[in-house]
Parts: sequence; structure tokens; C-alpha cells
Amino acid sequence: MTHPNVAFQGERGSFSEEAAYKLLGRNIRVRPCETFAAMFRSVVTGKTRYCLAPIENTLAGSVYENYDLLLENDLHIIAEVSLRIVHNLIALRGTTMKDVREAYSHPVALAQCSRFFARHPKIEKKVFYDTAGAVKMLAAKKPEGAAAIASRVAAAFYRARILQTHLEDHQENYTRFLLLSRSARVSPRANKISIVFSTKNDPGALFRCLGVFALRDINLTKIESRPLRGRPWEYFFYLDFEGHLKDERSRRALSHLAEITTFLRVLGCYESGKR
Repeated sequence: MTHPNVAFQGERGSFSEEAAYKLLGRNIRVRPCETFAAMFRSVVTGKTRYCLAPIENTLAGSVYENYDLLLENDLHIIAEVSLRIVHNLIALRGTTMKDVREAYSHPVALAQCSRFFARHPKIEKKVFYDTAGAVKMLAAKKPEGAAAIASRVAAAFYRARILQTHLEDHQENYTRFLLLSRSARVSPRANKISIVFSTKNDPGALFRCLGVFALRDINLTKIESRPLRGRPWEYFFYLDFEGHLKDERSRRALSHLAEITTFLRVLGCYESGKR
């Protein structure tokens, strides 16, 4: 695993890049991608060994596009990491807090900093496609009176200055990322399993599926539904639960679930990421 290459969505200095360093260390090569689909495709085609996909945020909720891409692409979850999201007000050197009249960032980041903007009504929100991309734009175009809201890594990468930190409304602001690979790999320390399944649209069908886990005292940590395209009002259900594929309880639960579902796929068995 010398210098593994990792794809992520966004520009250099994004929170995804920061999460990649947290999970895999600094001894990696990173490949920024314009879209989530391009990030997945980078691994599927063998251009990179891994990609790191944000899957949910404690304030903004699930990243639905990446749930769909998990199903569309034959990749395996081999690890996860949770990153504390700290929003920083970043400007070019020489710009002071008094100079700032507008702040550029991704709309989700701007929404997470509403208290900051309430305290500074003279600073106008400016929507941009990417947090780190906003800092990149400052470095390239040098707009007067402009700042960006992004990560500390972005400030360092584009040689900008942090004017103020911890702009987010809530300290408990975390994003969970999944590390994906073409080949499955299960660590002996793995303690979480992710699956996706569908079932007939019959009364009690989902109840029976979830009962497979309740009967065996298996703890569910996440459930998400996504539309089953071409079949209105039917859904794929994504489920995370505690366990290991070698555990008797987990194997029996999955075997039982396979009997009562129309589709079942194990997305990965991996170690739960620590905050």
C-alpha cells in the first residue's frame, strides 16, 4: 500500500482530502474529481485504487447521490472515517476582517454558518460550487473584499490566511466518509456491515425484514431508502448494522433476509470510524 492513490470530489484542499489524510495518512496520492460520478468511475476504471465518498453529515443529512452510486457501481466499502467539519473564514494575505464584504462557499457550508452571518450582516453570502474551489478562485482572481469559507487544508494549500475559525453553528458537525475499492477487504477488527435490499410492496414486508435483526439482538445504526427506478413507490433500503461477516448471528440474519427479499447485496464489512 505504498503511496495509494485516492479519488475524491472537489478541488485540492477540500474536506474530502482532509478526511483522506486522516484515514490513510499523508503518504497518499490524491486525485480531485469534478463530480461524484467521476470519482466512482476513477476506481471502476482502475485509474485510482480508492475513492472517498461522503455519505452523511450530522447537520445536512444523507448524501443521496452517493447512495445511488453505491448501487450503480460494483465497489466495496472497506473502511470509513468521520471528520469534524470546522468552517474557516479564509482570505488572501493583506485582507483583514474589516475588509470582507462577501464570503464564497458551497451552499451547504453557508447554511451551516447562519449565526456567523447574523453577527456580520455586512458580509454577503455568495454561493460557489465547492468550498476549496472558492479559495482557489480567490487565489486566481483576487477579488477585492472577498473571502471564502472552507477547510484549514484549503487555506494552507492556496497560501491564504484564516481570519476566523469555527464559523459553524454547531460543534457536533461531522461528515462520515466511505473508502471504496474494486476488491473486497475485511479487517479482523471489522464491526459494521452495510447492505442494500429491496422487498415486495406488501403489508408488513419491511417489518419482517427488520425483524430479522431484532430477533437476533443485532443493533441497526443507519437506515436509508432510495426510489427503485421504474417501479413507482418501491424502494431500495440501505442498512448499516453492527457485526462481522464471520459472526454466526450476522450470517444467519443475512441468510434469513435473503429468503424474504427480492434483492440483497452486501456493500462491505469494515471497522466503524471513530470521531
